[in-house]
Amino acid sequence: MVPELSPIKAGLNDIMPVVKQLTFNQTAPLHQEDTGTVRIIGSRVTLDTVVAAFKRGATAEQIQDSFPSLSLVQIYGTIAYYLSHEADVEVYLSERQVEAEAIRVQIESRPQYKEFREKLRRRRSELIDA
Repeated sequence: MVPELSPIKAGLNDIMPVVKQLTFNQTAPLHQEDTGTVRIIGSRVTLDTVVAAFKRGATAEQIQDSFPSLSLVQIYGTIAYYLSHEADVEVYLSERQVEAEAIRVQIESRPQYKEFREKLRRRRSELIDA
């Protein structure tokens, strides 16, 4: 048995405008390069950088102050992606940290690095003492 509509409810469609149908298929403003690095589309800013700032408590506006090439839409989109895919992003960030550490060890093991670093230390000492 179908309930009968009151005259008021039955007439709502006659007086209510048709509401625009919205789509809910936003995509993150991110792309992953062949090297595996995830960057904000149209910039050199990495996902790592925005997420690190967000984790330190920076607002989207504060992040934009540091990276004015990014729009608030891009920053909020990146944060939304992070919050929606937190586990996957954390794995990605951990892998990036391991990779960065391996590169640092490789660079520091080069003889030229040690010589250059010692030269910088001497120069810094000279500037401070002067």
